[in-house]
Amino acid sequence: MRSMTGYGKGVASRNNRTVSVELKSVNNRFLEISCKLPKSLMYIDDAIQKCIKSGISRGSVDVYFVYENLSETSKKVSVDHALASEYIAAAKSLRAQFRLEDDYNVTALMRTPDVVSVTVPEDDRETVVELTKIATAQAIEKLDEMRRTEGRGILADLLKITDALQALLENAKKRAPLVVTEYKKNMVARVKELMEGNEPDEARVLGEVAFFADKVDINEEVSRLCSHIDQFRAICAEKNGSQGRRLDFLSQEMVREVNTMGSKSNDITLTGYVVAMKNEVEKLKEQIRNVE
Repeated sequence: MRSMTGYGKGVASRNNRTVSVELKSVNNRFLEISCKLPKSLMYIDDAIQKCIKSGISRGSVDVYFVYENLSETSKKVSVDHALASEYIAAAKSLRAQFRLEDDYNVTALMRTPDVVSVTVPEDDRETVVELTKIATAQAIEKLDEMRRTEGRGILADLLKITDALQALLENAKKRAPLVVTEYKKNMVARVKELMEGNEPDEARVLGEVAFFADKVDINEEVSRLCSHIDQFRAICAEKNGSQGRRLDFLSQEMVREVNTMGSKSNDITLTGYVVAMKNEVEKLKEQIRNVE
């Protein structure tokens, strides 16, 4: 089992080029990837997206990307000789016309706007993409390690909560038949009291009890909830794959069965068990929100 919360970093280097990729993920119903890249590096977005989608199925993932190019060809200095000639000619003209001291040297010329410019040639895209894939794969591996570690803690909590829910369900299952028995006993005693000790009509009593028993019968809900719990545990036992959505679906079904039990409950003890079960299912739902 994996959590959807984690962090991972990967670094890949070659020929004085270094790519660093950091991934941070939190829970989300779907997979959402946020990768903000400079315009000059937009061509690697597709590679990052594909790598992440191949290793992560759910969660909100933020991508932090850093690229350094320290190779000798990473920058190029260009000189506009025609423009420099114009500046020099202008300096000579000013010196002659106004009899100024000539201090216009090479350093001053290089500082003149647009005479010297630094350009960045188009990078080796194939190398950058390959380094990006390597770094992203490393980051996903580290992220997965953290998500699995947290997932083990979540799994332990889910199983603990499921055991508590199962115990409450067993108590409710044992209590349910006694509700009908006590109802019959109390009804007979009440009718005798109203009839001043005379025996009530057995057929009518049985009819009333049968109607009540059908009204409060929770066997179907108990059976379904038992099945949901078994399926829940089976999914939790899986070693690989995405489990969160299926667990979330089962928890919704559990809520439905518990609510139906509550609507049928006509006994304070049984109602107490139902309320406690509802509380345990809410705990399950809370933990499932962070399961991939």
